[in-house]
Amino acid sequence: MTMKQVVIDKNFWTTFPDAQINLMWISDFDNHDTDENKADRQQLLHDATVASEQFTKVDPFRDNPVVAEWRDAYQQFKKRKGARSSIEALLKRASQGHEFTPIEPLVDVYNSISLRYGVPLGIEDRDKIVGDLHLGLAQGGESFFPLGAEADDPAREGEMIYYDDEGAVCRSLNWREAQRTMLTEETTNGIVVMESMNADQAARATAAMTELRQLIQHYFGIVPGEIKTLTQDHPTVD
Repeated sequence: MTMKQVVIDKNFWTTFPDAQINLMWISDFDNHDTDENKADRQQLLHDATVASEQFTKVDPFRDNPVVAEWRDAYQQFKKRKGARSSIEALLKRASQGHEFTPIEPLVDVYNSISLRYGVPLGIEDRDKIVGDLHLGLAQGGESFFPLGAEADDPAREGEMIYYDDEGAVCRSLNWREAQRTMLTEETTNGIVVMESMNADQAARATAAMTELRQLIQHYFGIVPGEIKTLTQDHPTVD
């Protein structure tokens, strides 16, 4: 059953009252890799990596504002030692000279947006989400199998997670996603999720989502749904 609703739990807003969650539905797209635009996507990733240097100018790396803000956010809930925001992990690789190469079209597009705007961004397979998608504090024990795992690694009580009726979808906010709902070449319906914790992040996220929508139209020939914005005053969307 395809997911219908996104619900941000009250305990998320208690922890992050100034947060903003941007969402966008994308439907009926073909995510199979193709050589047709691979060189174009390679250039897209290269240009985004160069643009990301604006977020990694400070030495040491942890003192860059984007990194420091997300590390502070991650201090507000229980998590596994070493769990970091997805944008920190991406920016660190870029700052160390990593060359991002094409993986699959939608992943390449959203990685380029994350790098260019310094924002965390994830896309889940909407058809694999069971029931509503929630963001909130884990009760503990929510089933979670990351990519390549052979054993369950359940969420911890008090950990900030995305979850549905079958378990955790993404642990520690945007740290690591479940293999069960992750994008694959076979994915045809997705949901884009982007979190912001303050006004500066929210401004970049708004611009990032707008450009992402344009890139999806360009690369996939589809018109994504309208961008939705969830706040403490508007915590649910169909």
